[in-house]
Amino acid sequence: MITHTNIDPNMNRFIISIIVLLILNTNLYSQNETVKVKIIDEEELEALPGVRIQVNDSIIGQTNLKGEFEIPFIPNELTIGDLGLEDAIIKNSCNNLEIVMLGDYTYDFISLKKVDRLRMKRFKQLPKLHKQAYEKGIFKTEQPCYTREFIPYYKGKKKKAE
Repeated sequence: MITHTNIDPNMNRFIISIIVLLILNTNLYSQNETVKVKIIDEEELEALPGVRIQVNDSIIGQTNLKGEFEIPFIPNELTIGDLGLEDAIIKNSCNNLEIVMLGDYTYDFISLKKVDRLRMKRFKQLPKLHKQAYEKGIFKTEQPCYTREFIPYYKGKKKKAE
């Protein structure tokens, strides 16, 4: 036996619309994560104000006087740098980025290969510096939660295509 109810078709549309809006709102809310960035220097482990933060070649802001910045989304890749600092390319980031920046020094009368060896030596010290910042209470995490590329100056000789 089939019974017929007197439900208005407009009411059905209204109920379905409410359900769809609730589902969409839940999905949008879960994507609204912010990334907190804290940047310090390698020498004194002190905050670096005014450091440029880029996503996809667009500057999205700079750090405040405490070396902090908030990004309203989780980017796949960040480029961080400023005058006197080597650019840092940060990938696979998390919600709390704590970054030690390397100074950009002038190397006179040595080859680019040797410059890269010296720079790589300093680059390999970054995890140790991060841990020191953690022990001093500057950082909240003992180890970085991202990957960082070393960008060499020397590209080497390219072989000609045959």
